[in-house]
Amino acid sequence: MSKILVGITGGIAAYKTLDLIRLLVKASHEVRTVLTVNATQFVTPLSVETLSLNPAAIGMFGEHNRDAIEHIELGLWAEVSVVAPATANFIGKMANGIADDLLSTTLLALRSETPVVLAPAMNTRMWEHPAVQRNLRTLKNDLGARLHLIAPQEKQLACGEWGIGAMADPAQISEQIAALLPTL
Repeated sequence: MSKILVGITGGIAAYKTLDLIRLLVKASHEVRTVLTVNATQFVTPLSVETLSLNPAAIGMFGEHNRDAIEHIELGLWAEVSVVAPATANFIGKMANGIADDLLSTTLLALRSETPVVLAPAMNTRMWEHPAVQRNLRTLKNDLGARLHLIAPQEKQLACGEWGIGAMADPAQISEQIAALLPTL
């Protein structure tokens, strides 16, 4: 059983992450989750907990794990980490080492060999913005082979526009994660 940390950020595509969690659990992985506060505007912690079979971690000073420093414990626990959806805001935070919530601090506390899977989701103009592309290049430079970017899809977006920015299909993300796991 592999240990997969799923980070959920505050974008409309967060609802797709529920299906990703379901697929990972169905494949016999242990899934723990960290939601940003903004993610809770799109999916409920109860839904995430029900599907993952584990408590959803949200705040830096939560009630879940009083015996450990939660972001350190989660960072050491994870064999693979995934952020789905990865919003422009969160990509910027990661690229600049900003650690102002539980998810961003946890990702900084990952073991140096832990793969990081990013499944971005945002409006096309945001995806194409030079700052977002610069932040992605910075992450590629900083994380090297540990970074696995699953490019957004081109389709009609939640805003009604057509373009690149929809989060990849949960099955595709699950397959990418499976390919990163050691065979036992």
